[in-house]
Amino acid sequence: MKILLIEDEPKTLQSLRQGLEENGFEVDIAYDGMIGKHLAKKSQYLIIVTDIIMPGMNGLQLSKELREEGITTPILMLTALGSIEEKLMGFDAGADDYLVKPFDFLELLARIKVLVKRNQILPVTGNVLNYADLEMNLDAHTVTRGGSKIDLTAREFALLEYLLTNHGKVISKVDIAAKVWDSRIDMGTNVIEVFMTMLRKKVDKNYDTKLIHTQYGVGYVLKIEE
Repeated sequence: MKILLIEDEPKTLQSLRQGLEENGFEVDIAYDGMIGKHLAKKSQYLIIVTDIIMPGMNGLQLSKELREEGITTPILMLTALGSIEEKLMGFDAGADDYLVKPFDFLELLARIKVLVKRNQILPVTGNVLNYADLEMNLDAHTVTRGGSKIDLTAREFALLEYLLTNHGKVISKVDIAAKVWDSRIDMGTNVIEVFMTMLRKKVDKNYDTKLIHTQYGVGYVLKIEE
């Protein structure tokens, strides 16, 4: 139950730390991205909660560098930057979730629990999902296409797993919210569309055959386009 909390505003950091500890989490803290990166590489955490605008190294750069170094710990970004472009930057850097300030602590707690729960689900030994030249190993938590490795965040991995297990079937946003987010997202936002865009960039961008398709007005489907 160990969390890394990175926030440069002392009062906010201490308030969040107290709330998390009161809910049973052990919390390590850092006041800037450089210290946060050092701690993230040194210890194993259930989740990393980080601000974006910080001295030394901002949250975007921190997330990007951790992903490049193979650290797959779920990352939840806290920030006052709430535009869709800024959210895309966060997801592109490797974040799994994004919470705009000011926020209710109970919402933060709920999102943390969802990320932790999903990341702790243990797959059946030897469970490998295949479709076309796409392969997902649930034991090793790896994805390859045509033999080339694809690096995914925990949320992207869960989303692709759901698409793979239902390949050929059109899946609605409501279904995705229920299965991948445990329904803990506002359906009035475009979070699912943003994640699907990021997933497409990684799975389809460098390949002639596209696998992830939008069924406009209905949902999404993993299939080989005829």
